[in-house]
Amino acid sequence: MVSRSYTNLLDLASGNFPAMGQPRERKQLPRVMTVPGVISELDDDAVSDVPSSVVQDRMIIVANQLPVKAKRRPDNKGWSFSWDEDSLLLHLKDGLPEDMEVLYVGSLRADVDLSEQDDVSQVLLDRFNCVPAFLPPDILSKFYHGFCKQHLWPLFHYMLPFSGNHGGRFDRSLWEAYVAANKIFSHKVIEVINPEEDYVWIHDYHLMVLPTFLRRRFNALRMGFFLHCPFPSSEIYRTLPVREEILKALLNSDLIGFHTFDYARHFLSCCSRMLGLEYQSKRGYIGMEYYGRTVGIKIMPVGIHMGQIESVLRLADKEWRVGELKQQFEGKTVLLGVDDMDIFKGVNLKLLAMEQLLKQHQKWQGRAVLVQITNPARGRGRDLEELQAEIQESCRRINETFGRPGYEPVVFIDRPVSLSEKAAYFTIAECVVVAAVRDGMNLTPYEYVVCRQGVSGSESGAESSGPKKSMLVVSEFIGCSPSLSGAIRVNPWNIEATAEAMNEAISIADSEKQLRHEKHYRYVSTHDVAYWSRSFYQDMERTCKDHFIRRCWGIGLSFGFRVVALDPNFKKLNIDHIESAYIKSKKRAILLDYDGTVMPQTSINKTPSSEVISMINTLCSDVKNTVFVVSGRGRDSLGKWLDPCKKLGIASEHGYFMRWSADDDWVNCGQSSDFGWIQIAEPVMKLYTEATDGSSIETKESALVWHHRDADPGFGAAQAKEMLDHLESVLANEPVAVKSGQFIVEVKPQGISKGSVAEKIFTTMAESGRHADFVLCIGDDRSDEDMFESIDNAIASGILNSSKSVFACTVGQKPSKAKYYLDDTADVINMLEILAEASDPSPSAGNSP
Repeated sequence: MVSRSYTNLLDLASGNFPAMGQPRERKQLPRVMTVPGVISELDDDAVSDVPSSVVQDRMIIVANQLPVKAKRRPDNKGWSFSWDEDSLLLHLKDGLPEDMEVLYVGSLRADVDLSEQDDVSQVLLDRFNCVPAFLPPDILSKFYHGFCKQHLWPLFHYMLPFSGNHGGRFDRSLWEAYVAANKIFSHKVIEVINPEEDYVWIHDYHLMVLPTFLRRRFNALRMGFFLHCPFPSSEIYRTLPVREEILKALLNSDLIGFHTFDYARHFLSCCSRMLGLEYQSKRGYIGMEYYGRTVGIKIMPVGIHMGQIESVLRLADKEWRVGELKQQFEGKTVLLGVDDMDIFKGVNLKLLAMEQLLKQHQKWQGRAVLVQITNPARGRGRDLEELQAEIQESCRRINETFGRPGYEPVVFIDRPVSLSEKAAYFTIAECVVVAAVRDGMNLTPYEYVVCRQGVSGSESGAESSGPKKSMLVVSEFIGCSPSLSGAIRVNPWNIEATAEAMNEAISIADSEKQLRHEKHYRYVSTHDVAYWSRSFYQDMERTCKDHFIRRCWGIGLSFGFRVVALDPNFKKLNIDHIESAYIKSKKRAILLDYDGTVMPQTSINKTPSSEVISMINTLCSDVKNTVFVVSGRGRDSLGKWLDPCKKLGIASEHGYFMRWSADDDWVNCGQSSDFGWIQIAEPVMKLYTEATDGSSIETKESALVWHHRDADPGFGAAQAKEMLDHLESVLANEPVAVKSGQFIVEVKPQGISKGSVAEKIFTTMAESGRHADFVLCIGDDRSDEDMFESIDNAIASGILNSSKSVFACTVGQKPSKAKYYLDDTADVINMLEILAEASDPSPSAGNSP
């Protein structure tokens, strides 16, 4: 059943855009591809015209916008293009191998007429290695200004749409446009990709479902994703109606990157709470198992491009702008803010803190100046208009209250400011203040530190001949805050505390400013954008190293699509093959798990149907067969449910109790009959049960099991880990084993497992001269892996012959010690019915020890 969240997405995922129109077909860009047999997998409209003969590793960088500036020629005939030197995408190639070709896929910041798009595409490909994605105007508006800016941007910055006028309510047509735009980007990547040689690196929240479209085409594609904005806590993210679709799409990447551990932790928490996935940290790397694939989690804040900042500094020095500003603010202490005009940048909070500073510390009246540079707004809407009006009013009020002839306490610059002019302001500022209430990274403090350091042979340094110094007041809610250990961190909502921090920053001793500056400059200069991209690429290489070794295939519809990656020797059980081996064999051992194998895991009524009972009885009636149900269930339940199967062997509670048929007595297979440990373990479990809402204790004859499936996922897992340590400590001298499983912690006697049951059955058959020449063992969970392992051990010890027919089979496509799988319980029953039909029932048949 497809959920309501997938409305119309099946059409969208196949490239149909019914509500928004289809772009006109155009000739395709030349494909750089030499891999035989891959092109046939692609859309008909993505066929290569001129395949390349060169095969080498290449990086395809995909982002919403290309690192290119487009400008109409003065005569209005054609376009001129140039690199956007401010673009992070342009600079990250400095960290990639020198011989690696970099190709960019993205949109242009210009409206190119449909008739010109082919020519523009060819020019950009030839001259800039760029592949433009042209979005139809209706899709572009709904995609960028709609879903990205009205839904994702506010939500990822912790702003919920409590009313239609505040943040914007979820609009499914905008989501459909987002999906459609991502689909168009995927077509542009597919046009140029060589899936066995290329890496794909996708950037930011505009393209979060793109990994699914690309993974659907190329199961083994090496693909990374980096999120440049915050990832919100699960309590915020879970309000998004398409929350699972986006998580599952991101998990189709091989490596997912975040600026800070907080953002990564929130993402992992969402995956745990909404998808039931857990992560592991191994040798410093965080990974999450997802259908046999390990999705890596990368935590690495981006840096700045040192060369660009230094060249801008030289330009600022050449233009004499630094000298002009020093003269303009002579005798003044300059605090500087550089922010986008955005509701999350906290510009007005900063102005209120400046006002408070001048009120509380009157010595700064006439001396302290806040220069606030505000970059043009990228979004639009009523919230932004209200913010601009509020900022203007604050500036007017502060200047009227504290201003005097020759002194303006707030200098508000809301025009475009060149890089060199911005660098000049950085150079003369005593302190930079960042008061954003939420920001993904914010590189302003990094740029400021480098500008205060200056460049050799230039007059642009803070004091060209003296020691370098700088001070930072930064919000604790921005991504760069953890890396700047010498900065004064503030809660920008606390106006008084922010004002005190600003006072401290400009009042502190020069020697302290110098030490903090040196610490920051050392970090910023070594952790630049090249360091960041090199680290991400190396982790992508490591994560993807076995892609072309493992067998991969895709399953699922729409955004439920995922790739299952399994060992090359792991394959689906062929019914004809096992039936043939079954008919030829003389002595057979058939071991079946109960829940999730013979009986569906989700079934509330665990009593088997009459058809299943009949099938089991038919198998048991064949004199060649020894048939066992091996389960963790109690013997009373199994004995009741399987009572009609008189010749069936049953091993209950993972083999603690065992009988070969209904006519035999239950045999206690435990090594010890001392259950004094229950008096120790049960009070501990009760303690955790009382403290963990949704948990419960199951008491078996031989074991105690603590369940936390219905508890809060995070708290339940934490309590289970704590309980495991607690029980291991108090039961250290008892003859029991303490194990954790899926939503359980179990205490049971030592030496009891399904593996020991299988070993006992094989050994007993061998000792009675009935060496099994056919073994079928089926199970679905972690405890059944012990049975699969015991088969290997039995072959190694000679109890089973490796040349005989051995079928260890798990239920579901997942990593397992078994060599075969069946999809579900229905597949298992179908296969057993075929074997039952091939059986030779005999009245004297049945299990015998």
